[in-house]
Amino acid sequence: MENTYDYLLVGAGLYSAVFAWHATRHGKRCLVVERRKHPGGNLYCECVEGINVHCYGPHIFHTSDKKIWDTVNSIVPFNNFINTPLARYGNRLYNLPFNMNTFCQMWGCLSPAEASAILRRQCDVELAEQLLRGHVEAQNLEEQALRLVGRDIYDRLVKGYTEKQWGRPCAELPAFIIRRLPVRLTFDNNYFDDSYQGIPVGGYNRLIGKLLSGSDVVLDCDYIK
Repeated sequence: MENTYDYLLVGAGLYSAVFAWHATRHGKRCLVVERRKHPGGNLYCECVEGINVHCYGPHIFHTSDKKIWDTVNSIVPFNNFINTPLARYGNRLYNLPFNMNTFCQMWGCLSPAEASAILRRQCDVELAEQLLRGHVEAQNLEEQALRLVGRDIYDRLVKGYTEKQWGRPCAELPAFIIRRLPVRLTFDNNYFDDSYQGIPVGGYNRLIGKLLSGSDVVLDCDYIK
């Protein structure tokens, strides 16, 4: 008898995998087609000398919803990884995202008032406040960064890395990219504000595999073709 399915899911990334997991738990049959040679989308990992390497860039799972956190941990255990990046400029290290540790390393200031005063001197304060309120829009990433964090931070911690990453001058990149970076007047190096953060123990492939178990998955299959 020919196979029949309740759902055809195009792409084997996290969205489809979660949908398939819920559907199969309710007795539905899913066929998942994926044009890449592996499931998991951009979460896909490869084990290199015992290290689970995120092939499409790092991904940290984070949420403030305890129900979601408990659910994913019931599927596979997560560790308690906290993303606290360091940036190197010359022979110095700076904490990211921008916070009081960064400002202390940059300018030697020890209080939020000192840091705030320096930021206000370096930025176009009136325009920065208008940007934050959404009254005006920066035309590109360079404008956004200079108006919100000033010249020192832009030159040392934004410009070079961003242009290397995107392969284009900051003046040609959209402003929204820099808006994702938090700026805090606290000594907190945590990249995210969410209550629960981590990475699946053993890598994301384990999570995706569990979510897709019970579904039929066809790889190297372009749905459009």
